[in-house]
Amino acid sequence: MKKMILLVMGLVAGATTHAQEIETTVAADVVSSYIWRGQDLGSAAIQPTLGIGYNGLSLTAWGSYGIVDPADTKEFDLTLAYSIGGFNIGITDYWFNAGQDPENRYFKYDAHGTNHVFEATAGYDFGLVSLQWYTNIAGNDGLNKDGKRAYSSYVEANVPFKLASVDWTATAGAVPFATDFYGTTGFAVTNLALRATKEIKVTDSFSIPVFGQVVGNPCSQKAYLVFGFTLQP
Repeated sequence: MKKMILLVMGLVAGATTHAQEIETTVAADVVSSYIWRGQDLGSAAIQPTLGIGYNGLSLTAWGSYGIVDPADTKEFDLTLAYSIGGFNIGITDYWFNAGQDPENRYFKYDAHGTNHVFEATAGYDFGLVSLQWYTNIAGNDGLNKDGKRAYSSYVEANVPFKLASVDWTATAGAVPFATDFYGTTGFAVTNLALRATKEIKVTDSFSIPVFGQVVGNPCSQKAYLVFGFTLQP
């Protein structure tokens, strides 16, 4: 009986140790407009995140819902990713409320009748700069100039730095091939951005990260100024 009690206590202790290694994320961004990779996807929105991670493996749910214009993009994404050191890979299932399915059904996955887009990504964080490559591999992808699946791709470089007690990130993103998914006819720079983030202290134990971002899309000749804040327990 004593051995059995010791065994149970050992299993509980082991389970507690493993549970402590599991990371969870519960957060929400509120933004003045939804700008994604240099594209305008709508006005003010709330963008919740729910994620769980263990030993470099993570599963994250992310969404965007317009809070001003009901016609704005509604989105629900699931990302399975793995990172080790500076290297990361992942698969994202994007779902939008507009696409090939006129009824906007989430559980419709027909190759030529879905609103889902499946994207593979790989990247490396070198410290001074991080590089990331994204390619649509299935679903409601765009078409190239020949009217065939474009396997739409996007590559991005991010450089973080600190200035005047504020965290900054400079971003440069480009679409390497022609695709109507990003509205390009060949190689095009679609995203030049500068973002600043500062935590506003509310109490001794609670603060709110506030951010501002300037975004330019040389390809579409558009520019945007975005303000937002993050709520996270």
